[in-house]
Amino acid sequence: MKNAPIGLISVLRFAAVFIFLSSWFLFPERAKTAEFQFPVHSIDEVADGAIPVVRAISATEAVIEFQSSIPLACSVVFGETRNFGRIAIDDDMDGGAHSDHHPILAGLLPETEYYYRVQGTAADGTIYVGKVRVFSTLALPADTRIDLATITAGARVAAVSSNYGGAQNHEAWGADWAIDGSRQKAWSSAGDGDDAFIEIELPKVTHVGEVSVWTRSMSDGTARILKFVLTTDSGKVLGPFELPDANQPYYFEIDENTRRLRLDVVESTGGNVGLIEFGAFRR
Repeated sequence: MKNAPIGLISVLRFAAVFIFLSSWFLFPERAKTAEFQFPVHSIDEVADGAIPVVRAISATEAVIEFQSSIPLACSVVFGETRNFGRIAIDDDMDGGAHSDHHPILAGLLPETEYYYRVQGTAADGTIYVGKVRVFSTLALPADTRIDLATITAGARVAAVSSNYGGAQNHEAWGADWAIDGSRQKAWSSAGDGDDAFIEIELPKVTHVGEVSVWTRSMSDGTARILKFVLTTDSGKVLGPFELPDANQPYYFEIDENTRRLRLDVVESTGGNVGLIEFGAFRR
């Protein structure tokens, strides 16, 4: 090419550049393939011999519990077929990666088989994927109680100490999440600790024979309600009631005709105290 005319050299150079650029614009997935090549590891490598297990299975929800030996941002894909179609994530507000995983699978159908797969990403970008597993939901109990303290039943939040991040009640971490009928979301106060409270107004004056309270808790142990009291329309104070842990809702018998129930925290582990769910039931 040393003796080639200058014009020919220019044409050849132009052609080479054109072909290179065309590969990026016309076939970007090919040109950039190397950029996205990374290994996918088995989640067994960070499970210390334990496999993800399904806990707290009900007719409509289940919890996947999994301990990883290194912090992971964990998620679960699930559905009625191996194509999945839905995804659940850890809802801890501290975000990022951690080792104690408990994503909630909500909105399930009773007596239905579900496929699920746990997967997670480490801070260095490594992806860990588990095997596809199966579980079945339970039948809906014939004596299922109707929770009057849900938005769908006509209840509303009459007052709240605060919402995390200054959110409105209907927004993320807002008070409405304590009465949305799902344990997948929770109300969080903005660091209220022992000063946290929430007041629920039922659809009408009702003879309430039982309430359920499920406290939220952060992965570091904060935000958990240890003890609370309830106040009725008449100003009658009930309790104090104690919550052993944040693993499930706890039920407390009362015997009151009231439309409003205010829950005041008496003792907590501090921080962004809140509730996964609050319920009220007729006797």
